[in-house]
Amino acid sequence: MRIALKLAVAGTVVALAGCSTLSSLNPFSSKKEPSNPPAALVELAPSLAVATAWTASVGSAGVHVFSPAVARNSVFAAAADGTVTRIEAATGRAQWRINAGMPLTAGVGSDGNVAVVAGEKGAILAFDENGKEVWKAQASSEVLSAPAVGLGLVVVRSVDNSIAGFDIATGKRRWVLQRSVPSLTLRSAPGIAIAEGNAYVALPGGRLLAVALNNGGPRWEIAVGEARGATELERVADTSGMPLLVGREVCAVAYQGRASCVDGISGTAHWARNLSSEVGLGGDERFVFAADDSGSLHAFSRDSGASVWRNKQLANRRLSTPVSFGRAVAVADYQGYVHFLSREDGAMLARVETDGSPVLGTPVVAGSHAVFQTRGGTLVAFGVN
Repeated sequence: MRIALKLAVAGTVVALAGCSTLSSLNPFSSKKEPSNPPAALVELAPSLAVATAWTASVGSAGVHVFSPAVARNSVFAAAADGTVTRIEAATGRAQWRINAGMPLTAGVGSDGNVAVVAGEKGAILAFDENGKEVWKAQASSEVLSAPAVGLGLVVVRSVDNSIAGFDIATGKRRWVLQRSVPSLTLRSAPGIAIAEGNAYVALPGGRLLAVALNNGGPRWEIAVGEARGATELERVADTSGMPLLVGREVCAVAYQGRASCVDGISGTAHWARNLSSEVGLGGDERFVFAADDSGSLHAFSRDSGASVWRNKQLANRRLSTPVSFGRAVAVADYQGYVHFLSREDGAMLARVETDGSPVLGTPVVAGSHAVFQTRGGTLVAFGVN
């Protein structure tokens, strides 16, 4: 294989197209083959009244993954063509819309005062609350994960596994931490979350790292997915999506790995369950939700990790990261349908359409709305009665 040849001869990291799912890129995976047909959607009599509160066109994601950010009653979104938009969360009214002046590869991170995106060749661009560029910095290489913004810092991870903290006011680099790159990684966008004076960084190779914001020192590092198998491709176990912060806990999941929750201060494991997922976890004070790579949606007890329910009705529909929303958990599929299931037992409650394209980034809750950004460039907010 061409990939194997590059690995054996050059010894380099292989990056694979971000427009495919992780399992579809692994020809040796023991998971279900991608040729398995997606489950048909059966007619549903909704038992939850879901309404589209507003929609906005924010620009196509192209081959990259873009996730909206929520801060100060606004939703921030970015697109591959350089568009960055700030939208009033309650009404969908555009507060400003600018062009970054270059193609973008990741975003958005925001604390409401500053919105930060990643541009081509590792450029990091920050805009103030009015959409005016305030600084520009340079990462060590291309950035595919949304910058994390909080507690006076912007934290960025580039594809060479360099993690850097930039001053939120000036863009000056305050620290950098280098981690080794696995021999084979997939071109994915594991995320970063900030809380409790730490940046929690999801890494290739199935690792989760806590970094002290004040100096960039590593506090702890754990394995979410362990490399297993006879070939390099079988041993790919990259951490997926955004780390989930619930109280003092940090939860994460890995492709060909586990879903697990740990203490955010010490890194002490609370529980772990074998599960392979290509997207991040959702959760709330009672449950952790996971969409596995065969299309099953799981609910685990947040306290113990015990299985609460599993719904297989969306098999092979390439599900998004789930989001807890009122009495429901919402998840999108490859055709842009958003499914609302009961938090308590996983029963189907409602289904709504978007623009027909998949949701690749992490959905967010903004006030009384659940907000999804599609690859096609539609930002849509749903409310329930």
